[in-house]
Amino acid sequence: MTKEKDIDLVVIGSGPGGYAAAFRASDLGQKVLLIDKDDELGGVCLNRGCIPSKALLHIAKVIDETKHLSKIGVSFSKPQIDLDAVRNHKNKIVSQLNSGIKQLAKVRKVETMQGLASFLSANQILVEGENNTTKIIFKKCIIAAGSSSSLIPGLPKNHPSVLTSKTALDLVDIPESLLVIGGGVIGVELGQVYASLGSAVSVVEFLPGLIPGADKDIVKPLQRKLKKQFSSIMLSSKVISVNANTDKTLTVEIENEKGVETKTYNKVLVSVGRKPNTGLLKVENAEITVNEQGYIDVDEYQRTSQKNIFAIGDIVGNPMLAHKATHEGKVAAEVASGHPAVMDPRAIPSVVYTDPEVAWTGLTELKAKKDKIPYEKGEFPWAASGKAQILNASQGKTKILFDPETKQVLGAGIVGPSAGDLICEAALAIEMGSDAEDIGLTVHPHPTLGETFAAAAEVYLGTMTDLYIPSK
Repeated sequence: MTKEKDIDLVVIGSGPGGYAAAFRASDLGQKVLLIDKDDELGGVCLNRGCIPSKALLHIAKVIDETKHLSKIGVSFSKPQIDLDAVRNHKNKIVSQLNSGIKQLAKVRKVETMQGLASFLSANQILVEGENNTTKIIFKKCIIAAGSSSSLIPGLPKNHPSVLTSKTALDLVDIPESLLVIGGGVIGVELGQVYASLGSAVSVVEFLPGLIPGADKDIVKPLQRKLKKQFSSIMLSSKVISVNANTDKTLTVEIENEKGVETKTYNKVLVSVGRKPNTGLLKVENAEITVNEQGYIDVDEYQRTSQKNIFAIGDIVGNPMLAHKATHEGKVAAEVASGHPAVMDPRAIPSVVYTDPEVAWTGLTELKAKKDKIPYEKGEFPWAASGKAQILNASQGKTKILFDPETKQVLGAGIVGPSAGDLICEAALAIEMGSDAEDIGLTVHPHPTLGETFAAAAEVYLGTMTDLYIPSK
């Protein structure tokens, strides 16, 4: 028997964007229902993405730091990996954050429901739970249904040795050898985790460089380190077949300009991107416009083609980032609640949480050259940073792109420890319209990595004293 329920605002998906939208709408006086197909709130980011992967990356970073310490007089024995304890630590962090979101929903009186939601019309959805079905009649709806891992054709189906980003984080075991298909953010992050825990990791990437979208000079120090940590990095290469063997290993054919090479691995991790979960929602029943890539089209208010239905996060397109989804969720909630709001960021930071971290925001040199956008830049090598030397991070770098006429910040890229934290200053500078003097004349504490941002601006201005830069 199908129950019926009336609600002011329904949010489909409880990831960072979904729960932010639900909580903001509740704060603005809406009666809100938050639906998720999973038992736990938090979506991919919390349960099987950002949070668990960063917990494991922290462990990987500490293991690597102990190796460095042995070179400067402090020695440790070889790490003993208790995989159950590592897994429990990761799961505990996720569980604590799950509980936090549940408590926030409770105190805000946001009702939650578990089940798979699909549209019946532009003001009705059906939620199919494990033991019941509910028809929801709503005034407004925010779609925050996210994305899922893309796979490549021809993979052995449901094979235990074929991993996705989700199953890789389950840490069932540490394979002797692991092939990562895809050298983007997820691939290099999880590859570094498994390499630190003892796997012989290889990466195959179709494009000529790791982390497409980031400037090569910012990626270079990371790639240099990964060459030491990984067994091999195969660029401009394509996986043409993956075949299962009787001993649960996988034989992989890899093609590049030299020909086809056949290798065997204990496990293969597929990290070739993500696809929107539009197909699960039956959006055609609500006559919601979807583009050729499967993303829902929205305007600057996050409205879909149906004015009472909004969409946010991965399901509306790139960049697929939790912090972007959160901001979109708040905009959608405010507009749906009758308040003025618009999604119009000048910069959305991207971070790769490897060791070293790689971060960038605003204009990249890649895009500037492609679109013929004029720019000038200031760069500060971390070899001249005392704090970087202390942290064994002399390969790091901070660069800022400036408008040649106004001297305002257009973009920035940073590679090194805590790059993801440091990039926040660059994003704020872009949003505030700061110019090179604003940054260079802002007193930064010494010795810190943060002062490298001011130093890059001073290099550009010609006022840098920690480097000798001959006059042009």
